[in-house]
Amino acid sequence: MLKFSQLSLRRGTRELLHDVSATIHTGHKVGITGRNGVGKSSLFLLLRNELSADAGSYSLPPATVIAHVAQETPAVDKPAIEYVMDGDTGLRGLQQQIQQAEQHDDGEQLAHLYADMEAIQGYSANSRAARLLHGLGFTVDEEQLPVRSFSGGWRMRLNLAQALMCRSDLLLLDEPTNHLDLEAVIWLEDWLRGYSGTLLLISHDRDFLDRVVTHIAHIERGEMTLYTGNYSDFEIRRAEQLAHQQAAYEKQQREIAHMQKFVDRFRAKATKSRQAQSRIKALERLTIISQAHVDSPFKFHFLNPGRIPDLLLKLDNISAGYDDTPILDNVTLNIAAGDRIGLLGHNGAGKSTLIKLLAGDLNMHNGERVAAKDINIGYFAQHQLEQLDAKASPLLHVQRLDPRATEQSLRNHLGGFAFNDEMATSPVAPLSGGEKARLVLAMIVYQKPSLLLLDEPTNHLDLEMRYALTSALQEFEGAMIIVSHDRHLLRTVTDQLYLVADQQVTPFDGDLEDYRQFVKDQERENDEIPSDKSPTPANKKQQRQHAAEKRRLLKPLGNKAKKLEASMNKLHAEQTTLQQLLSDSSLYEDANKARLAELLQQQGQINKELQKVEAEWLTVSEELESLRA
Repeated sequence: MLKFSQLSLRRGTRELLHDVSATIHTGHKVGITGRNGVGKSSLFLLLRNELSADAGSYSLPPATVIAHVAQETPAVDKPAIEYVMDGDTGLRGLQQQIQQAEQHDDGEQLAHLYADMEAIQGYSANSRAARLLHGLGFTVDEEQLPVRSFSGGWRMRLNLAQALMCRSDLLLLDEPTNHLDLEAVIWLEDWLRGYSGTLLLISHDRDFLDRVVTHIAHIERGEMTLYTGNYSDFEIRRAEQLAHQQAAYEKQQREIAHMQKFVDRFRAKATKSRQAQSRIKALERLTIISQAHVDSPFKFHFLNPGRIPDLLLKLDNISAGYDDTPILDNVTLNIAAGDRIGLLGHNGAGKSTLIKLLAGDLNMHNGERVAAKDINIGYFAQHQLEQLDAKASPLLHVQRLDPRATEQSLRNHLGGFAFNDEMATSPVAPLSGGEKARLVLAMIVYQKPSLLLLDEPTNHLDLEMRYALTSALQEFEGAMIIVSHDRHLLRTVTDQLYLVADQQVTPFDGDLEDYRQFVKDQERENDEIPSDKSPTPANKKQQRQHAAEKRRLLKPLGNKAKKLEASMNKLHAEQTTLQQLLSDSSLYEDANKARLAELLQQQGQINKELQKVEAEWLTVSEELESLRA
């Protein structure tokens, strides 16, 4: 177990943790949450002995193996798969000993070392590393490419694979999804759920936390409080705590009333489509979780963009790519007023390329881009963070957008993004990635866009800012297209999903849970293709059609199975109640014969009905199992 005893930790003059005592048991998966700057990453540095406690202590079992993701990747010529295998230091040590024993022709020592290698499953290490690389989006050919040939984001994936390769007792992950696409995030979730060691995870992806962690350690005002359950459970517990504070409670009720108005307005307009109903549920959920964010420093809204034409933007038979590499081919897409579209597809499929085409930021090979007159596009992409004027302040950046505005009105706007006092007038150069992202978003919001094009807008943003952005996007009256691996954002602000794959852009028939199953089906089908054969576009199309047909059949069967399970639970409860009544000895006296006969008749009917429902449930379950196989 990991035990903190009256631990205090400082960075410079700031005390991050004060008198913290907590115990994290072996095998627990703990999400470390709290605003940026509260000490989450510093806690990891402490556990890695790169910082020292100012008071108190922490303890781990002897010989605990700790794994973490390196922040730097050496530009070496070593093949990617060998670099990943370096993460298993025990394996590498044994390999070195075997090499030395072979040089000295020491047969007895070799026998012991071969047995040790077998014990740690060292002979399958290459296969284990390949599976990690494949799960994180690398192709078979890329396994043998030198590390230096990969870009920064892909090198971070290599570092993550190396950390997962380590046979660790304690795994420290700090924002592991930042450089991943949704497919890799889904794979990583499943891997971490099966991890047998203790996990400490820093993440601002609420869906990721919900699926992976068993506990939340929340850091606030120098204290660390441990909660049982996932992030959603924590939010509800925290909301209940805040509700006991009268001032917070009153503010909370105003926030809920404000959100409820939008829920009601959307419900009145919504169709009965799956996406619309899914979004209604998400909106209702927001009215609950808003309670846990009443003291957020972020508060902003998109202002009315004015008149929005029915057709905002059109791509007509567009083809585009980079150099000689085609990315999109013969794509036609209409963006109409009120469209709220989320883009799905694996990394490199063309989602960002499509966003750039819509923004007019990329030349096309063929086709035509037609934009409505006076369209105002708000475009967010990661490269814009580096295009900020390093010497200018946040205030000056916004002043350049509207020179006639008063300084106070601009300060008020920036205050909604937590740029207050000196921070509003200081140069942006030393700002963190999250702070720069907030500034770019503040500039976009200020310009009252009628069309939002957002490419991974939540990267570097903490949970409080993500919540504020989600709430603002809920109320946004224009059209939007979003690329994000943050499923909570996609689920709560989009109505339609489009799949970018095989150089095409097509509507995706289903919700994000269907997409999760679609990704797994594709993985399974790709694994069945011989390794010397790459799937052709025709094969991929057939796979998508097959997966879509499976989803079409799975949905009603899954619903039927749930109804049958509910019926079985109800019948089991009635059966238990009757058994308790029949256990009463007074029931068997002559005076109660009529009541006994009535109860026995009911019991017979329930037993008969239960047998029927169980048989039907078994048949449906077998059909589901055969479809999922």
